[in-house]
Amino acid sequence: MPSVTADARGRVAELHEIRASVHAGPSARATEAQRAKGKLTARERIDLLLDPGSFREMEPLRRHRATGFGLEAKKPYTDGVITGWGTVHGRTVFVYAHDFRIFGGALGEAHAQKIHKIMDKAIAAGAPLVSLNDGAGARIQEGVSALAGYGGIFQRNTRASGVIPQISVMLGPCAGGAAYSPALTDFVFMVRETSQMFITGPDVVKAVTGEDITQNGLGGADVHAGTSGVSHFVYDDEESCLEEVRYLLSMLPQNNRENPPSTESADPVERRSETLLDLVPADGNRPYDMRAVIEELVDDGEFLEVHERWATNIICALSRMGGEVVGIVANQPQSLAGVLDIEASEKAARFVQMCDAFNIPIVTLLDVPGFLPGVDQEHGGIIRHGAKLLYAYCNATVPRISIVLRKAYGGAYIVMDSQSIGADLTYAWPTNEIAVMGAEGAANVIFRRQIAAAEDPEAMRQKMVKEYKAELMHPYYAAERGLVDDVIDPTETREVLIRSLVMLRTKHADLPSRKHGNPPQ
Repeated sequence: MPSVTADARGRVAELHEIRASVHAGPSARATEAQRAKGKLTARERIDLLLDPGSFREMEPLRRHRATGFGLEAKKPYTDGVITGWGTVHGRTVFVYAHDFRIFGGALGEAHAQKIHKIMDKAIAAGAPLVSLNDGAGARIQEGVSALAGYGGIFQRNTRASGVIPQISVMLGPCAGGAAYSPALTDFVFMVRETSQMFITGPDVVKAVTGEDITQNGLGGADVHAGTSGVSHFVYDDEESCLEEVRYLLSMLPQNNRENPPSTESADPVERRSETLLDLVPADGNRPYDMRAVIEELVDDGEFLEVHERWATNIICALSRMGGEVVGIVANQPQSLAGVLDIEASEKAARFVQMCDAFNIPIVTLLDVPGFLPGVDQEHGGIIRHGAKLLYAYCNATVPRISIVLRKAYGGAYIVMDSQSIGADLTYAWPTNEIAVMGAEGAANVIFRRQIAAAEDPEAMRQKMVKEYKAELMHPYYAAERGLVDDVIDPTETREVLIRSLVMLRTKHADLPSRKHGNPPQ
C-alpha cells in the first residue's frame, strides 16, 4: 500500500512538472524574442482579458501527430494554441490564443482541432468567443490538413454568427486565408505596429503589381481602421486593447436568447439638457459634432464608438440609457455634411444587424441631406449598398426609435429608420425639416417656369423658396400627417427616449416563415 501511494505521489509530481513546463513555454529565448517585438505572450494576454484566476485550460497537453520535414522531432505541448474558458465581469467567456513562440503560431491539424472544440463548446454553452490572433497562417509542413483546419473554423464562425458574440483580437500577423475568420466575426480589434492583416503579403504584391509597400502600409491597424473598414477598433498597446474588449463584452448579451446586461445608473432619467439647444444650430447648413449630442443623451456621457475612423459621416455606437444597453446610429454633420454614401451605408447596415441579432434596441438620430451624388458613387453601386442599410432596418425586430434633429431629405430619410419602414416610434425636434429635397432645389424644379418668366428671377426664386418652406417643410408638417409621433422639446430628449424604450422592452414581432432572406450584396 505505501508503494502505491508513493507511486501516485510521484505521478502527481510528474504532472505538475509537465504543467509547469507547459506554462513556461517552449524556451526563454522564444519568450525574449516575443517581447523584443513589443508583444505579450499568449498566457499574459489571456490573464489580461479574463477575470483573475478564472481561466480553465482545455487540452494543454495536446501534441501534433505529423511526421516528416522535421516535425516528428519537435512536438511541443499545446501545439501552438491555448484554449479554454474563464469569466469577464463574472460572465463566462471562451477564448483561444495563438502562441507565436511555437511554430510561429501556425495552424496544423491538432492546433485546428483544439480551436474547433472550443468553438463548439462556446456555441453549445451559449457564451461569447474571443480569439487572440498571433499566427503565421497555415503550417506548410502539414499541407492540406492545415487548410482543412481553417475550413472547419470558417464553418463554425458562420454557424455561430448571430448566435453568440464573436470577437477577434489581432495581436500579430494574420495572412492569407487565415484573415477570413476575423472577417466573419462581429468585431475586430487591432494594435498599431504589431498586428497586420492581408490576403497576399508585400512580396507577392510587388511581384505581381510592382507596388512596393510595407506590411503596415498594406494591412496595418490604421489602414484597416480608416481605409478598408476591416477593423472596428484600433489601439496603441495590447493592454488598452484587451481592456476595451472587456468593456465591449460588458455591453453584449451572452447569446441571442438573452438581453444585454443591465446596470444601475446614477444618471437621472429625467435629466434635462439645455446644452442641446446650443449644440445643434437651427440653420441646416451649419455643421456640428453629433458626438456631443450623443454625450448629452446617454448615461454619464459614455459610449463606445464602433468603426470610429471609417465612414466618419455616420456614427455607430454602443451605450446605455437608464442602465440599459442601446445601439445608436447617427448622421455626423461634421463629416461630408452627414450624407449617406457607400461606406456609411455598409457600416450602419452591419451595425444594425448586429444590434438586432443580440437584442439591442436601436436609436437613430437623423440629420441627413440625402445620398452623396457623383459618378463614383453610382458606378460603385450606391443603390446596392444603400439597400443594405434599408434591408437591415426593415429586417430588425428589436425596439427602434428615430429622432429627426434637423433635415431629413429624400431617400436617405426613408432609409434612416423612418416610420414607413417600421420604426416603432418617431420623434422630431422643432428644428426638423422633412422633405423630398431641400427647399432651394425643390423650388427650382417646381417653379422653374415662373422663375424664368419673372422680371426679377432671383426675387421670384426666393419667394417660391419661402412659400415651399411654409407649406411643405414647416416643423409640424410630418406630425400633422402621422409620420412623426410627436414634436418634442430637445431638452427632454433623454427622458422621452428612456421612457419609450421601457415601454418597448416587451415588444414582440412575428416574422414570416422562411429559411433566410436574400439581402443585397
